[in-house]
Amino acid sequence: MILLELFPIALLGAFLGLDVVTFPQAMISRPLVAATVAGTLMGNPGGGMIIGVVLELLALEMLPFGASRYPEWGSASVVGGATYAVYPPDQAGALAGALLAALVTAVVSGWSMVKLRRLNGSHAAARRDGLDAGVPSVVIGTQLFGLTADFVRGGLVTFFALLFFQPLVAALLAQWTTNAAYSRGVVVAMVAAVSAGAIWKIFHTVAHARIYLLAGLAAGAAIIITR
Repeated sequence: MILLELFPIALLGAFLGLDVVTFPQAMISRPLVAATVAGTLMGNPGGGMIIGVVLELLALEMLPFGASRYPEWGSASVVGGATYAVYPPDQAGALAGALLAALVTAVVSGWSMVKLRRLNGSHAAARRDGLDAGVPSVVIGTQLFGLTADFVRGGLVTFFALLFFQPLVAALLAQWTTNAAYSRGVVVAMVAAVSAGAIWKIFHTVAHARIYLLAGLAAGAAIIITR
């Protein structure tokens, strides 16, 4: 990916990073959507969807509410989708490499959100008198500052993550010796275990949850086997 190709992907990461908690919170930053759109921009929507499903299963573990800290999946999924989409589907190690890029980006981007909240708090504290008085220009200016800062944060995280991971993943795959099926199988097994634990943690208090979960697994397995 040449440098100019990074900018539209970075803009996508900025917008989807903004959607996570700031605006419009329309669920378009979910990994399945974000990675698929990123893959589409790279000319490979199917590849973006594949890594999107993998990241979505991992993201089920996250409950983004309250004062909890959590990975930021919007920008990270863009990085994962754009990284995986440049490789053919049978490329050994591509899924694992893209997953690594997305996970590290999610952690770094989550950390950047904490820093942004502190910056927003300092900015608002310096304008407390105007905010307490309800001065429209101060209120609107504070809101716009937070929106703009979050947009810039997501864009920078996406841009520098791609700048770092695109050549890194390419170098890793050049040395990759594990069979493609085995490497994909490890990734699938890992995310399946994480998602199963997340589903059980969230829904185990529902009556007859075990029956519903087993029935869903059986139905899914039957669809896969009969296709």
